[in-house]
Amino acid sequence: MDRLKEKYLKEVVPAMQAKFKYKSPMEVPKLEKVVLNMGVGDVKDNPKAMESAVKDLEIIAGQKPVITKAKKSIANFKIRQGMNIGCKVTLRGERMYNFVDKLFNVALPRVRDFRGVSANSFDGRGNYSLGLKEQLIFPEIEYDKVEKIRGMDVTFVTTAKTDEEARELLRLLGMPFSQS
Repeated sequence: MDRLKEKYLKEVVPAMQAKFKYKSPMEVPKLEKVVLNMGVGDVKDNPKAMESAVKDLEIIAGQKPVITKAKKSIANFKIRQGMNIGCKVTLRGERMYNFVDKLFNVALPRVRDFRGVSANSFDGRGNYSLGLKEQLIFPEIEYDKVEKIRGMDVTFVTTAKTDEEARELLRLLGMPFSQS
């Protein structure tokens, strides 16, 4: 069993049950999925940019990303409807727990001047979004082979009904929230 899932079952569930007075362990919120999204805005000038973004995201996530297309044309950005503009991966189950463990314990501490992530990025329904400025914080990415430094969005989708429950769940799983 994965290290983070074991921690969830042995430590997080009893702690959450005690704090929020859940009657059953099945009521305790859990991570449902993690979505990684990488926008590739320079694809209109450089068609090869999409291939390198897909390759980087595939190395980070451990599964092949889906290429996202523009929903409508935007003249100011020179984007046509149906044009490739990014890629995303949805992680569930064992791959999700492996990625979250790697993110919390390896990747985030490698961020320069890291003091923790904001505790205010919840959406009101128990989901948390995190923006990363560069893909180089992941140890699998080789610096020499990177064509361009790209950022990505990581969204944690939980079964929590409130932001307070989700914040406590992620804190107990090991997310380094900032003290401010």
